[in-house]
This record gives sequence, structure tokens and C-alpha cells, in this order.
Amino acid sequence: RVRLLFVAVAVITLASLFLPMRELYLLLRLPFVWKTSAAESIISAQRDGFDVTFASYANRSAPPENARIPNRLHHVHLGPSAPRAEWLSARAQCLDHHPDWEVFLWEDENAREFVKSQYPDLLAMWEGYPALVQRVDALRYMVLHTYGGAILDMDLACRQSLDPLREFEFVAPAAHPVGISVGMMLAAPNNTYVRALVDNLPRFNRRWSLLPYITIMFSTGCHYASTIFTLQSNRSALRVLAGTPDHPTLHMLNGYVNTPLFQHLGSSSWHGRDARWI
Repeated sequence: RVRLLFVAVAVITLASLFLPMRELYLLLRLPFVWKTSAAESIISAQRDGFDVTFASYANRSAPPENARIPNRLHHVHLGPSAPRAEWLSARAQCLDHHPDWEVFLWEDENAREFVKSQYPDLLAMWEGYPALVQRVDALRYMVLHTYGGAILDMDLACRQSLDPLREFEFVAPAAHPVGISVGMMLAAPNNTYVRALVDNLPRFNRRWSLLPYITIMFSTGCHYASTIFTLQSNRSALRVLAGTPDHPTLHMLNGYVNTPLFQHLGSSSWHGRDARWI
């Protein structure tokens, strides 16, 4: 408890040096407001008539008749290093489970051309991010807003189709301990929440030289996305994929886990030393 208190004080003190008080307040309040903010967004059998275990959809091949999300599957791989063999295998599994989907692989060249064409005002900021994963995260929001569909981390190996989720306008899995994970996101094109994720990138773009993990999480990562989620005045069309009452972590993508939808290879190589303190 003493260490956690020390870390909390240290984070707040350092944050106050780099962020305006309003943005700092919004980021730090997340653990206290998430449960209330997301209460009406958790996918449930009672409200949505949806089987969150996906057992009912195991052999389902046809998309929902009322699909709002297009059948587009996006992956992002930026940087000079070649994709790991296990990532290529994971992506291949996802393509196998989505044979009728339009697929995109965003790499350095086509990603830059996309940002330059669609979001020219953000290009300099996007190219100036100190961490590669910040560019990946920011790009996922831009791509999802423009094209819609599903965007997945490269270390997610699909175990079945994402088609059942296309009946919603936006879906992301719950994260631990609060918020959503951006490793899997589905959205209709021009979704207002995803647009807010894009629009707020400059506002939360702050560099903390001693805390790279905090820099990423607060500027483009899961904490950032979850904070923007809580700021939406209308969250009725946003959905969070959590689990059942007796297994609420069913879909959380933490470490090496198997969920109904994925085998997660747990390749969060960008986590730095400061991540262990959070």
C-alpha cells in the first residue's frame, strides 16, 4: 500500500508538469467513473439478446442481417523489423475465419499515405510520436473511423469469426482493471466515438521522458481510449465485450490467454519498467 501510494503521488506530481489540469483530471478520474460510465454498454443476453460465450455462434457462417459494421479486417505493422513468424501465423488464422472479408495490412508506406491524404493536419504529430506503438494506436483510430470494420493486434489469433459482433455500431473488449482494450476494436465508419478518439489526439499528446509507458497509455493507448469513452454524452450505441456474471474476465486480453474469440500471444513488448509500477 505504501508503494502504491508513493507511485500515485509520483505519477500525479509528474503528470501535473506535463498536462493541463483539465486533461490530467480526466485521465486520473477513470478508475473512479468507469463502472458507472460503462454500465449500460456491457453486452448482455438480457438487453442485447447476445451470447457472450459465443457458443451459439460456433458454427455460424452468415453475418447478422442487420450488420452495421462492414466486413473489413485491418492489421497494422509499422517499423523496420519484419513481423514475427507467430504474428503472421496469427493473422493467417484470422483470414481463414473471415474468407469473405476485405482485408487490409497497414505498413509504413501505405499508412503514411493514408494519414497524409485523410488526416493531413495530424501527419506531423503522427510522425513525431516518440514510440512506434503510439503511431500504431493513432493509426487504428483513423483507419477505423474512415473505413470501419475490425482492427486487430497482430498477436491475436482468431478462434472463430467476428461476424456476430457486426450487429453493433462499436465493440471493444473490457480491459483490466478498468476501461477497454484497443487490441480489438470494431466500428461502423464515421462512428462518433471513434471520431472523438481521432479529434482528441492533439489534446492529449504529451511526452513524459521518464515514463514511456504512461506517455503511451495517456496519449494514444487503452487509458486514453477509455477516458474518451467516458466523455461521450451518448454511449447507448457503444458496446463493451466483458463476459458472463460468473466469468466477467472472459474476453480480457491480458497476457497469454485464450478467449472465446482469440488466442492472445501476449506480445506487449513496448511495456517498459514504469509499467510494472502501474
